[in-house]
Amino acid sequence: MHREPDASYPPVEPYDHGMLDVGDGDLVYWEVCGNPAGKPALVVHGGPGSGCKPWPRRYFDPELYRVVLFDQRGCGRSTPHASDPAAGLRHNTTPHLIADMEKLRVHLGIGAWLLFGWSWGSTLSLAYAETHPERVTELVLSGVTTTRPSEIDWLYRGAGQIFPEAWDRFRAGVPEVTAPRPSATELVAAYARRTESADPGVRERATADWCAWEDAVLSQEGMPPAFTSRPSRDRLALVRICSHYFAHAAWLEDGQLIRDAGRLAGIPGALIHGRFDLGAPLTTAWELARAWPDAELTVVADAGHLGGAATSRAELAALDRFVGKPA
Repeated sequence: MHREPDASYPPVEPYDHGMLDVGDGDLVYWEVCGNPAGKPALVVHGGPGSGCKPWPRRYFDPELYRVVLFDQRGCGRSTPHASDPAAGLRHNTTPHLIADMEKLRVHLGIGAWLLFGWSWGSTLSLAYAETHPERVTELVLSGVTTTRPSEIDWLYRGAGQIFPEAWDRFRAGVPEVTAPRPSATELVAAYARRTESADPGVRERATADWCAWEDAVLSQEGMPPAFTSRPSRDRLALVRICSHYFAHAAWLEDGQLIRDAGRLAGIPGALIHGRFDLGAPLTTAWELARAWPDAELTVVADAGHLGGAATSRAELAALDRFVGKPA
């Protein structure tokens, strides 16, 4: 999740787009805008399962950047869509998404690119960059997450200390979990099972309960509900994919992305994080910045997970700097 930019470049339309066959029966939607001869950049959306929207195009100077956007497996315009219970998720994992990004890079004839990701997109960007550091020129990461078990535990259990009434409702959504205060892993796995139910009513109820909790965590940020306001089809896919990924700790070892930050040596990074991010506390960005000397951490004093005007300015400044524009 992320706010649309408060001040940015004018809207642009893609000059090319398509569906990339990534195997396993999946087709991934992609589009390119800006200058065909510009600096390549890839937008890595959050979620997982949110899909990419038009607004990230406006963060890039269209005369200087060649901007690639794509919908990760199962969401947005990619097919099959995870809102369909017949669409399996067995081949929708972090390693699969990393491979999809590489296939897209090769398909577009790009040697290396800048990655711009937020929230889950920062996790996926880091995982890709640590797997293929030679293919990454810079990283701009906002609302930084690494999807460690401790981060999942905070979002789906620990934050209940701040929103106890909303957490009780979230907890009540999976009565089959009988522990009085279950772990986040148990809760998330139970929701993942419910999103796989053959009963559409069970899937829809689980989706509504999950979205209500996510919106409660973001409720201090003065924005309309970011989850429940989505179209039904998109909400179903988002919750199904999110619960699937978080039930498996995103197929990452505990602490892997910070442990392996040394693989990013020589890659400049801009980490931008709100001081009052209740969905992804600042600790993760702080620890990553300490493990990655080439990264510069900007803490936005009055921002939460969705960002705001100051967050947008920091992101725009980083992208302008990495394309060589004077401050």
